[in-house]
Amino acid sequence: MTDSSRSQRDPAAAPEHVVFIVDDDVAMRETLGSLFRSVGLRVELFGSAREFAQIKMPNAASCLVLDIRLPGVSGLDFQAELAEAGIRVPIIFMTGHGDIPMSVQAMKAGAIDFLTKPFRDQEMLDAVARALERDQKRRDSEMAIAEIRVRLDSLTSREREVMAFVVEGLMNKQVAAKLGVSEITIKVHRVNMMRKMKARSVVDLVGMADSLGIRRPKA
Repeated sequence: MTDSSRSQRDPAAAPEHVVFIVDDDVAMRETLGSLFRSVGLRVELFGSAREFAQIKMPNAASCLVLDIRLPGVSGLDFQAELAEAGIRVPIIFMTGHGDIPMSVQAMKAGAIDFLTKPFRDQEMLDAVARALERDQKRRDSEMAIAEIRVRLDSLTSREREVMAFVVEGLMNKQVAAKLGVSEITIKVHRVNMMRKMKARSVVDLVGMADSLGIRRPKA
């Protein structure tokens, strides 16, 4: 199999933004595919939710354009299944029927938009742009948090203790008293901890701790 054909068949093979289309209407799938390709987006087409469920998600920002009425599992049920599986791809729903209760349910569950056919091309393009932007921000945030966690894992147990107290706002003298060591020892641990965490200030360090959900000890 050539690289080009693999890229077309394996959504995980290329890094560019990907738009997945799931609709049992072949003409609609092809029309949307052409629309998205015309603005430089990569497209993967599926006739059912089950077909889409079998792929490996790409290491790239992506979104799912999903028909709400599908053979087998419905679009709303599939949205719930994806959430339960921890697959947080932004979803844009399409429907041929203006169903307000369905649209409310979809949006409450996190859908980007709910478009009634026939919709204008620009409406769909705008929705996809918002979805891809949201997914890119999520991916960037997750990568940043993963990097901070690697830094945290490089700390010694004592440096972690010092970090927790520094994040709480304690001075070196106070931390030394709590840990029963000298103030100069705390200064050394603090310098090493700040260097390993690549923190430019205490405020910077607090932001890192918050992003990791680290609970600060009570003074």
